[in-house]
Amino acid sequence: MTLSHDPHLDNKEFILSARNLSREVDGKLLVDNISLDVRTGSIIAIVGPSGAGKSSFLRLLNRLDEPTQGTVFLDGQDYRTLPPTALRRRVGMLMQAPYLFAGTVAQNIRFGPQQQGKTLSTKDIEDLLDKVGLAGFSERDINNLSGGEAQRVSLARTLANKPQVLLLDEPTSALDEASKRDVETLVAEIVAQDALTCLLVTHDVGQAKRLAGHVMVMKSGHQTAVGPVKEVLGA
Repeated sequence: MTLSHDPHLDNKEFILSARNLSREVDGKLLVDNISLDVRTGSIIAIVGPSGAGKSSFLRLLNRLDEPTQGTVFLDGQDYRTLPPTALRRRVGMLMQAPYLFAGTVAQNIRFGPQQQGKTLSTKDIEDLLDKVGLAGFSERDINNLSGGEAQRVSLARTLANKPQVLLLDEPTSALDEASKRDVETLVAEIVAQDALTCLLVTHDVGQAKRLAGHVMVMKSGHQTAVGPVKEVLGA
């Protein structure tokens, strides 16, 4: 494995930087030579038509999928030097559909820290649930949650690992309009409160305008535009 260093990344202004990132599967380029610098504390939306490679790009950022070319730097460090599990704690991901295992809300939230030999206290769990608007839900069975509530539990479970970067893959696409706006508000508040950096894949241009300061547009695996939301998507 050949590791690289980019002196540009010694500037701590950028917490996450993709360099010439590509992924090819069965002869098809899902992600084609994308480079992107992500400023600490920013929210970047990734938009484009269905099949553009948005989710494929996002999955490369914490090695849920492996790039066939290029790499990613986290805090200036080539992410290939990090064990994937350690990387995914620092670069957490919230999927389109909430993936919760059978049991209570508290059991789901405790899971990540337990893998690191840490035990969350009852107060820790209540604080996380309060942060996502689910105070008092710790002993509720996950089968008794609405779609919006389950997505909030998934968010709390991701936050339990204290990530630096939050990847959101169409996190509201399965929700009704009211729940979608609630989750949008929640994400914006948490990103601000916890000084998180966030990359958001969305097909909803309105959502990108509401949440993000910058946007990357993708088409057929390519990066076709990147810049401030107002410049790229209009007012």
